[in-house]
Amino acid sequence: MENHHDHQGGEDHAGHQPPQPVPGQATAVASPPADHAGHAHQQHGTPDDDHAVHSHGQHAGHSTAMFKNRFWLTLVLSVPVVYFSPMVGHLLGFMPPVFPGSSWIPAVLGTVIFLYGGQPFLKGGLQELKTRSPGMMLLIAMAITVAFVASWVTSLGIGGFDLDFWWELALLVAIMLLGHWIEMRALGSAQGALDALAALLPDEADRITDAGTETVPVSELREGDIVLVRSGARMPADGTVVDGQAEFDESMITGESKTVPRAPGDNVVAGTVATDNTVRVRVTAVGENTALAGIQRLVAEAQASSSKAQALADRAAGFLFYFAAGAGIITFIVWTMLGSVPEAVTRTVT
Repeated sequence: MENHHDHQGGEDHAGHQPPQPVPGQATAVASPPADHAGHAHQQHGTPDDDHAVHSHGQHAGHSTAMFKNRFWLTLVLSVPVVYFSPMVGHLLGFMPPVFPGSSWIPAVLGTVIFLYGGQPFLKGGLQELKTRSPGMMLLIAMAITVAFVASWVTSLGIGGFDLDFWWELALLVAIMLLGHWIEMRALGSAQGALDALAALLPDEADRITDAGTETVPVSELREGDIVLVRSGARMPADGTVVDGQAEFDESMITGESKTVPRAPGDNVVAGTVATDNTVRVRVTAVGENTALAGIQRLVAEAQASSSKAQALADRAAGFLFYFAAGAGIITFIVWTMLGSVPEAVTRTVT
C-alpha cells in the first residue's frame, strides 16, 4: 500500500480552524456601556464559562467542556488503537502482543472514537450538507467517515482490501478535537474580555441636582451632569473633577497598578475607582462616547476581523471538499474503465 498515507494530505488542511467569533454577541457587548449596565454584572454570575453553550455559527450547541471531555477520552482510547496497529508496529519496529481478540482492539475502540469523538464533526458536516454550504465540518466528517468505512471493510475481510486506517482515524479525530477545544477557549476568552469591560461600569450613579442627590441608572446620565463619586466607587462616565481630590485606581484601563492623583480640572475615565476620598465630577462623555466604550469597540473589531478569516477558511474548505469529492469520483471511474474495480476502490479511498 504505497499510497496508504496519501489520504492524510487531504485531511491535514482541516486541522486548523481560525476562531469564529460571534458577531451578534460582540455587537451586543460593544453597545453603549450605559445601556448595558443593567445586566453587565449578571453575565458574571455564570458558574462555569467552560460549560457555556454557543448558540451561533458552526459551534452552535457546543461548549468548551464538551470538546475537552471528548478530546481526553479520545486520546486515551487512541493509545491502544495505535499500539495494536500492525502498520505502526512495522514502522516503529515492534510487534504488538497477540492474544484472542487482540486484532479487534483497533476496530472496536476506533468505532467508539468515530461515534463519540467524531460526533460534533458528523453533526456539523450533516448540517452543512443540508444547507449546501460545505465547510470545515463537512470536510472533516468526510475524511473520518471514509476512513471508518474502509477500515471496517478491511477488518471484516470484505473484498480482500488492505485499507486499515484505524490508527489514522483515531489520531485525526483527537487532533481535530484538540484544535476545536483550543478554538472554543479562545472564543470564550475574547467574550470574557468584553464582559469584563462591561462589568467595570456601575449600575447606578449619584447625580447632584438643585434638590440634592438622587440615585439614577447610569443610562440616564447626560453630559454636563454633576455626579458624586464616593470613596471605593467606580466612575459611571467620563468626566472632569470639579470638587475634591482623590487617588484613582486606573489599572483596569491603563494596566498601571499605582493609583493616580486627580484634582479639580483633571479628567477621569469611566470604570476607574476613587480609592480614598469623595469627589464631584462633571460628566463629559456618556454611553458610546466614553473611553471604555472605545476599548470595547476595539475588542469587538478584533473579533470581527477573525470572523472574516473564518469565512475565508470556510470557503477554502468548501473548495477542498468539492475537489476531493470530484477527484475521488473521477479516480473511481477511470480505474473502473481500466478494468480493475478493487484497484479503483483502493485508489479512490487513498
